[in-house]
Amino acid sequence: MSPFLPLDVFLAGIIAGLLGSLTGLGGGVVLTPVLVLFLKVPIQDALGTSLISTIATSSGAASAYVKDELSNMRIGISLEIGTTLGAVTGSLLLYTIQSMGLIYLISIIFGAVLIFSTFPNFSRMRSELPKNVKPDYFTQKLKIHGKYHDEALNQDVEYVGRRYPLGLAGMFVAGLMSGLLGIGSGAFKVLAMDTMMSLPFKITTATSNFMIGVTAATSSGLYWFLGYIDPLLVAATIPGVLLGSLIGTRYLNRLLSRRLRLIFTFVLIVLGVQLILKGVGVVP
Repeated sequence: MSPFLPLDVFLAGIIAGLLGSLTGLGGGVVLTPVLVLFLKVPIQDALGTSLISTIATSSGAASAYVKDELSNMRIGISLEIGTTLGAVTGSLLLYTIQSMGLIYLISIIFGAVLIFSTFPNFSRMRSELPKNVKPDYFTQKLKIHGKYHDEALNQDVEYVGRRYPLGLAGMFVAGLMSGLLGIGSGAFKVLAMDTMMSLPFKITTATSNFMIGVTAATSSGLYWFLGYIDPLLVAATIPGVLLGSLIGTRYLNRLLSRRLRLIFTFVLIVLGVQLILKGVGVVP
């Protein structure tokens, strides 16, 4: 049984759910480092708990974003093929690493992945909406387009996506990271849709929140079978994550995209550095 205080885990869940819904990260990418670094939960238990909490974040946030027409269901469902295949592959890879006694490598890989995933954001930090996006073959065939009302800009925004094959490849990597690291891999989903498919940041965030639940559900079955899920830890986490995600959905469309990018980037860098330090033994 993992040594933890239910109230501490509940509060950690609120923070994870809030940041997860605002940035499309899914909560697990925040929750895992918090559980490991501050609450001293074994990393394999933290990974399993984060996966389950990611499903709660997705459930809490996705319904609100669909209602606000921020989640593009057509795009999300079409990209789930890649994430599902990646999630199964990643879960099996985690089992291999665990059986070889190299579980400490997960902290290092996790931290490096978080820091690496922030790089594309620096070039787009001042960008509010994609510019000069030209439709391609897949835009027309798969109808990768939509419209939403941006409350922060007080205007209706029409958008199109492109380079679907690149987005699908990015989703496989996202699914792989989900299965390997016990996260919804929202960071990679957001980056794939934002950078590769040129979709608006708010659309990628909202659509990512819808997708992460499916990806996490795919991985969580294998995690349960492998014994990486602590039921008591999960029970203390989910209420906080759900509450935090519901709070976050109320503010996403009111914030400027560049501010969301700033939050997104700062959180990933801080947590990434901390996980690498723990993996190499600098942080106990």
